[in-house]
Amino acid sequence: MQDEVRTMDVDALAGRFTEITGADGVITDPVRLRTYECDGLTFYKSTPGIVVLPRTAEQIAAIVRECVAAGIPYVARGSGTGLSGGALPRTDGVLIVTSRMRRILSIDTANQRAVVEPGVINLDVSKAARPHGYYFAPDPSSQQICSIGGNVAENSGGAHCLKYGFTANHVLACEIVTPSGDIVEISRDGPGYDLLGVFVGSEGTLGITTKITVRLTRLPETVQTLLAAFTSIEAGGEAVSAIIGSGVVPAAIEMMDALAIEAAEAAVRCEYPAGAGAVLIVELDGPVAEVEHQFTQVQRLCQDAGAFEVRIAADDEERALIWKGRKSAFAAVGRISPAYLVQDGVIPRTALPEVLSRIDELSRESGVRVANVFHAGDGNLHPLVLFDDAEPGAGERAEEVSGKILDLCIEHGGSITGEHGVGVDKARYMPRMFTDADLDTMQMVRCAFDAAGLCNPGKVFPTPRLCGEVPGVHKGVHPLVEQGKAEQF
Repeated sequence: MQDEVRTMDVDALAGRFTEITGADGVITDPVRLRTYECDGLTFYKSTPGIVVLPRTAEQIAAIVRECVAAGIPYVARGSGTGLSGGALPRTDGVLIVTSRMRRILSIDTANQRAVVEPGVINLDVSKAARPHGYYFAPDPSSQQICSIGGNVAENSGGAHCLKYGFTANHVLACEIVTPSGDIVEISRDGPGYDLLGVFVGSEGTLGITTKITVRLTRLPETVQTLLAAFTSIEAGGEAVSAIIGSGVVPAAIEMMDALAIEAAEAAVRCEYPAGAGAVLIVELDGPVAEVEHQFTQVQRLCQDAGAFEVRIAADDEERALIWKGRKSAFAAVGRISPAYLVQDGVIPRTALPEVLSRIDELSRESGVRVANVFHAGDGNLHPLVLFDDAEPGAGERAEEVSGKILDLCIEHGGSITGEHGVGVDKARYMPRMFTDADLDTMQMVRCAFDAAGLCNPGKVFPTPRLCGEVPGVHKGVHPLVEQGKAEQF
């Protein structure tokens, strides 16, 4: 039935969207539509019914109003780098892509802020602000290609979130198109409830951001970076605990295990120390005197924990080389495995050694390799679960290991996600963290924004429910899977 609706309505909808955006802003060709069938999480795929590429907030608002009038679901998408299926489209719906909205509208250094459109690339904000002595602090691994709109949707973090916080800490205001098609602004300065706090990290379920005011951070007086190599990941974990326990708050403290190092070497030849079971990257920034004192402490603590080699970046070029391996880790794993799942669990930092040991046990017991890359300072794990998608049942085994890793995180008082979001991928794990009452309360917030349930439906919550439906226990699978419209492989 859904396919009949799509065939019957697509031409009429495409015609109306063409009036709004022009012919080059609408895609209906089946081959071109497949470009948008998934985001960075390729485990689920669903080809959108129509793709629209607006250039203004007014165009987005008009598109949303058309969707609401026709009762058609719609999903917003930025650069498509998300790792939880948050931008997975609907075959019976519209995908609104903001990649053409790439203007940096202003750099206001006097007030330490910039105003940008949602399609602006994360790193481009820093490039524009750097000549003025500022930069944009959130730095996901995909910062060269991810968009600010997507960062807002997922509340993205990055290597430096330990000291500087997540996207939510750097967004001052958003112009949004509401699920009813109105253009409104929400900000930190507004009276009443913190609607901006609700919106940032809502994964595109509460509206579409069309303009973002971000906080700019002053460039530090100095930055110092070291790479410490350990024979085991447990020893690296001890160094992390010692550094944080000493009162030092690094700008970043990242760790990779032997398998992740192997992948990075194969991909970018980062030349990390041979034979390392783990490497720790520690970066300090701030006033020269403070950084020099703390840097000496960090070196000593790494050596006390058993580091067999410590490298100190002498200049920006060496610093970039140290970071090259870490920043490339996710993509690099493709060099050593045909397919992989990227997990994103959080644990208390003190539980790192125990949880990493259990992940190693899970890997050995299941025969599924796991490469560990993580923001060590705040316990945000990114286990990369490797498998061969050509092997029958391999994907399911990887999914099982992935789920057990999340269970470990919950057992140790952590969370099922730190910065990648829930999306499609983790919706079924939400009841493991939250009670039915918790989920019903969250659903009420969503319904307050989107009573029709058309704005990025089927994401975050384990079972969709119409607004106004009586709360209770609900069972089911993701709606796209239920309709036979999402492929798993």
